[in-house]
Amino acid sequence: MQTAIRTMVRGLVVAAVMLTGARVDAQSPEDSPRPAAFVDTATVVPGLVVDMRYFGTGNFVGTRIEGYHAPVCYLTRQAAAALALVQQDLAPRKLGLKVFDCYRPVRSVMHFARWARNVADNSTKAEFYPDVDKKHLFRDGYIAMRSGHSRGSTVDLTLVTLPDERELDMGTRFDFLSPASGYGGYVSEQARANRALLANAMRARGFIPYEKEWWHFTLRGEPFPDSYFDFPVR
Repeated sequence: MQTAIRTMVRGLVVAAVMLTGARVDAQSPEDSPRPAAFVDTATVVPGLVVDMRYFGTGNFVGTRIEGYHAPVCYLTRQAAAALALVQQDLAPRKLGLKVFDCYRPVRSVMHFARWARNVADNSTKAEFYPDVDKKHLFRDGYIAMRSGHSRGSTVDLTLVTLPDERELDMGTRFDFLSPASGYGGYVSEQARANRALLANAMRARGFIPYEKEWWHFTLRGEPFPDSYFDFPVR
């Protein structure tokens, strides 16, 4: 029964995306191979710290997300190369990058959507969305039926000090669903400065920040602007 429900929901999401004119890798079985256009970013960005939150349980859903079978950061070759330049630019400051999420399968986005619709499950509210009513997560833009991450050139990340890999204070944790996570949110002056440092470093190498999430960046001129992939992360 659960498999049938997942299949039905997935079909509805794919249909919804198709209505927008986007292209989806819609027939991706569980063992679907990674396209050659995607690379393991850690093999391209020296010293990249990888902390894939959706492979574990420390995320706003509170469980491993469907489609994540390994803690690997996949990105398109172009996005990974640009990220390597950001890492290179930060090195003289004794700073580096730590990624929380990279390519995200369509099936993972659907998992988010199912969780968001289950308004009775608020087990992670205190930690991830204390000031937001779960029933408004779609309306307020915190959860969506499709994600730029599925196009392969969007990355969630932060700055760390080197060599101890300590995260800089950004005012909120990653995936904190709150206006405080946006660039207009109220945070300390130090956190605001750290956010600006990250955003400027990413912009310098062609990444566009997302105003509601200090950690979210998309490569300008991404190679697959209309495609949403669904191969698993493994």
